[in-house]
Amino acid sequence: MAKTLQDIRLQLQRGEVTSEQLVEEALASALSSEGQGGKTFIKVYDNQAMVQAKAIDQVRKSGVELHPLAGIPISIKDLFDVAGEITLSGSLVRRKSAPAKSDAHIVSKLRAAGAILIGRTNMTEFAFSGLGINPHYGTPLNPWDRKTGRIPGGSSSGAAISVTDNMAAAAIGTDTGGSVRIPSALCGLTGFKPTAVRVSKEGAFPLSTTLDSIGPLANSVSCCSILDQTMRGAAVNALLDKPVDGLTLAIPQTIVLDDMDRTVATKFENVVKRLSESGVRIVEHPCSILSQIPLANSKGGFAAVEAFHTLRDLLEKDESNFDPRVAVRVRRGAEMLGVEYLELLDATANIRKEADEITRNYDALIMPTVPTIAPILDHLEKSDTAYHENNLLMLRNCSFGNFLDRCAISLPIHQLGEAPVGMMVMGNTGEDEKLLEVANSIERVVLKV
Repeated sequence: MAKTLQDIRLQLQRGEVTSEQLVEEALASALSSEGQGGKTFIKVYDNQAMVQAKAIDQVRKSGVELHPLAGIPISIKDLFDVAGEITLSGSLVRRKSAPAKSDAHIVSKLRAAGAILIGRTNMTEFAFSGLGINPHYGTPLNPWDRKTGRIPGGSSSGAAISVTDNMAAAAIGTDTGGSVRIPSALCGLTGFKPTAVRVSKEGAFPLSTTLDSIGPLANSVSCCSILDQTMRGAAVNALLDKPVDGLTLAIPQTIVLDDMDRTVATKFENVVKRLSESGVRIVEHPCSILSQIPLANSKGGFAAVEAFHTLRDLLEKDESNFDPRVAVRVRRGAEMLGVEYLELLDATANIRKEADEITRNYDALIMPTVPTIAPILDHLEKSDTAYHENNLLMLRNCSFGNFLDRCAISLPIHQLGEAPVGMMVMGNTGEDEKLLEVANSIERVVLKV
């Protein structure tokens, strides 16, 4: 298993490694012409990171108690404002935008903790796709099968690869329809999407003000918890180690199990069996309410109309420099009437209320994060049809969590060397701490095999 943030912190405390060494290793990977760094980062903070690492090493030598993230390299998605820099959001059309006047909320919290920002990671333009493909800055390849050339998942594509390729110990992404959980699932990481209001979105370029959330991609549930607490400005406390015996987990039977490939189906079934054998009560629930969500989103949903609101001026002025597949999705938002937006708000409130009634007696819902292993990049680049079909498939299960405003986390459930597969654990709105504890317990069962 890859090193967790706790592992790295212990190494730093024991003097087994220095922050300078950690940053040197991260930068060597990020800046190597032979690796994926050129497609993973839009900007690398090489000089700044080294200066900060040396400074933190000096403070640590003095015996001062430091934050758990102090001196550890972390990447941030290219959606977050950094004072004095232009927030490109994976685009070309924002190159002439004004530089940010101040750091985004999460950037300031990470800096205050002593985390070392290693760079801004590549992403789907304006975060509007679950595939992670970017025609402007390139697409980093999935670490599992680079010979074939598979997608990393998106929109937080560079975030995932920065972690898998040891360019960062963890990454911060955004999740509007699965953009943290999808690349985590496809690349073998743990990805946490909190309840939308949990982490301040101040200084984050929006895709959908209704659905956007900010979460980490990392190597364990506890890593995600540390980053989540840090970004909120809360005290960092360890997750409680609770046994899985007595948990009740529900598996929805509507939509989320459709179209699974053999690999995903087998891995999911095996994990469900192990959980049941470990004392978890597994309930198969119809959750037919999920079938109402695609109907509610039939006009494009919140993402399309709210993205169009944000991007329409740029689209009108400079559409030729847009990713055409993103532009198509943004333009769909122009089709929604004001009355239809209001109807969507009403439908969302009603569906959320009914879903809450269904799930309140369960500790969490579980389902495949995405129904297939990572698709081949070349196939998607060459075919608009394949692109849009696979995008909808990647987003399908994850987007339910955003629509319902649930907290959710993707856990890797494959073995080393196998095609990465993720299982999503979804909690109730606002019950993020409980979800992280449940996921932590599930993780221990998964890691036993």
